[in-house]
Amino acid sequence: MNPRRPLFLIWVCVLIAALLASLATTGPISNAAATALKTRAVVLIVLDGFRWQEVFTGAEHDLMDAKHGKAQDTTQLRKDFWRETPEAAREALMPFLWTVVANQGQIYGNQHKGSVAQVTNGFKFSYPGYNEMSAGYPNPQINSNEFGANPNATVFEWLNNQPEFHNQVAIFGTWDTFIDIFRAKQSGLFVRAGWNLPWTEQLTPREQLLKKLYETSTRVEDDDAPDSFTHEDLLDYLQTHSPRALFVGYGETDDWAHAGKYDLVLQAAHEDDQRIAELWRTMQARPEYHDQLTFIITCDHGRGSGLKLWRDHDKNIPGAENIWIAVMGPDTPPSGEMSNVPRVTQSQIAATIAQVLGQDYRTAVPQAAPPLPILAQWQPKIEQQ
Repeated sequence: MNPRRPLFLIWVCVLIAALLASLATTGPISNAAATALKTRAVVLIVLDGFRWQEVFTGAEHDLMDAKHGKAQDTTQLRKDFWRETPEAAREALMPFLWTVVANQGQIYGNQHKGSVAQVTNGFKFSYPGYNEMSAGYPNPQINSNEFGANPNATVFEWLNNQPEFHNQVAIFGTWDTFIDIFRAKQSGLFVRAGWNLPWTEQLTPREQLLKKLYETSTRVEDDDAPDSFTHEDLLDYLQTHSPRALFVGYGETDDWAHAGKYDLVLQAAHEDDQRIAELWRTMQARPEYHDQLTFIITCDHGRGSGLKLWRDHDKNIPGAENIWIAVMGPDTPPSGEMSNVPRVTQSQIAATIAQVLGQDYRTAVPQAAPPLPILAQWQPKIEQQ
């Protein structure tokens, strides 16, 4: 027997073990890692078209006027949201995001600090963005907000088709196009979106009031209900349901930006921040969610820059591909505002939703992007500011 063979075999075993360890840290989540995860429910929250610039630096001074931002009361607007430093301004605008999420989770997308978050669909508007984040990959065929039923199943539909999550997935949004994006007619998902909601015959007094508001309020946007309406409808739903995967889409930040009303963009974002805080507190107060809840907060696209292009976004608007992504949950280390890290993309959100629930989405959908590096074993080396 060759005396060198045992030593050779030992080295082969060592190399195989090292390779397997490497794959375990870069490939699909292992059974052991899935068991160790604490997240029981995930909520994806989207502030439509809300720029990364306001998220990280607060209100933009040159837009807080009547000429460029159609502000109605510039004195009050500056009192509410103007501060001398970016850190103070962003906290005034979105206090929950910066005093809670930033302390307990992670935020990507501050390009001033070497963190880039982007869409990859090339179109830079809503339907392609919502498809990309929820399916895990862009679809070049989806080139219009009026595209119709989504040809792609989303991660929410995929989860709903699994016994563990069946009938524990819900979609709430202000925009009626979510009915198509999440394929309500064929996916079996519970979807409440837009103005014309389905109502049961037996309604509580609170539901009766909400239904009346939906049916009698003046529609500023025919296809987009107020954020406050959708939010209250969601809170009602949570009184009797405990979804494990939830989508929430707020639309006013985009509506007011297209209208050129910068003061209302800021007010809408501030109110949405408070709604997210209320949703977090409401869910955390329940035993099935307490310390077992992950929030992913983002936008579907960015916008342009300057005194005019801030209102718009599409494939011809430079910078509209830039977004931001925040994550907070029991499995996400509190790294705060990320800096000098590799680029992340909107397409990574779908696999992230599955991953924190202990599920491997990419085995079923290989074209989906890998999860965001938010779990402890996938954390990149970072420089905190």
